[in-house]
Amino acid sequence: MNAAASVPAARAPVSHALAAVALALLLGLQPVSTDVMLPALPLLARELAAPMSAVQLTMAALILAFGIAQLVWGPVADRVGRRPVLLAGLALYTAASAGAALAADVGTLVAWRALQGVALAAAVVVARAMLRDLYEPHEGARVMALALSGLGLIAIASPTLGGWVAGAAGWRATLAVVGLAGAATLAFVVLRLPETIVQKNPQATAPGPLLAAWAGIARHRVFVAWALLTSCTYGGLFTILAGSSFVYMDRFGLGAGHYGLAMATGSLAYLGGTVVCRRWILRHGLSRSVRRAALFTLAGGLGTAAAALAGVESVWAYLLPQWLFCFGHGIHQPCGQAGAVGPFPRSAGAASALAGFVLAFTAFCIGQWLGVVLGADVRPYALTVAFWAAATTLVAWTLVRRLPEVPHR
Repeated sequence: MNAAASVPAARAPVSHALAAVALALLLGLQPVSTDVMLPALPLLARELAAPMSAVQLTMAALILAFGIAQLVWGPVADRVGRRPVLLAGLALYTAASAGAALAADVGTLVAWRALQGVALAAAVVVARAMLRDLYEPHEGARVMALALSGLGLIAIASPTLGGWVAGAAGWRATLAVVGLAGAATLAFVVLRLPETIVQKNPQATAPGPLLAAWAGIARHRVFVAWALLTSCTYGGLFTILAGSSFVYMDRFGLGAGHYGLAMATGSLAYLGGTVVCRRWILRHGLSRSVRRAALFTLAGGLGTAAAALAGVESVWAYLLPQWLFCFGHGIHQPCGQAGAVGPFPRSAGAASALAGFVLAFTAFCIGQWLGVVLGADVRPYALTVAFWAAATTLVAWTLVRRLPEVPHR
């Protein structure tokens, strides 16, 4: 064998700015896939005469497919490289969005949304793996926080744009917007993003080594702590995403446009969290940053529950705690996503996939739960947010607290 063939290829230079933009666009497809659709869910339910359980399934199917597909895309990206997986996934995402926009009934829509979730998984799992390709965990968390500031801007625009589009052109038009976002991200990857993996792993998809790698990752206490943190905080956020439109629009009478603006303010709070995260990481490190953020998370969850249990009939009573929760989420996510893949430089794709699967399975279960309990009573929604806020806080103050702190010079 040629000796040169055994030497890992040099990685193309990627600046912090380019990496942050790429991560923001790739990870931003997740809120685009969900948030743009949020104001359209009640409209969709009426036009397709779909029950609450079926409407929630349009979200839950996307999330479940997203979680399962990561278990495939992650190892494939470790074996063949990041760019091929991104190109295939983004092309499929764009096509699935078009199919969903043309769906004639809710069952067909659910199927297209599931395929959209499969494609979305490629973008998200590769984005997190790229972060480990390029940076050590502490530096990666700072770059991720910068990227999530960009994602925050996308998250602010998504429900606002979705509300305006849904009000002006109907729920199908919102899916057309989602497809355009996928096409634009695909063009960016084609034109600007190089391959980031230095050395591919030819055994990454072999069943024996793959199962052994997953078993080792799943037992690693650093992975367990950070993966549970990201799953719990996203559990609360997903409850807000999947349930708030029915609370704000059906219970309090907000129109699609005003609801989109309400959700955008939560995204603005999330953006503030990512900005604070970058500063706190430099000053306090990862573990202490998320422990501080848990105070905001817990206050947001308990505030939501208190409003519901007290019977307060005001949008503000739910919106203000939502801001607190979203602020904390903006700190938990960059720290958790970087921390979960940090110990696994040779299997970042597999680690990213496993963390993503846990998160997505959590969200799927929440979607099924909300499909059963959502109605005129706001207490199930509020208490679900509070549960996940408490769970996030517990993980931050116990499992994460026990981890060795990464130096943050």
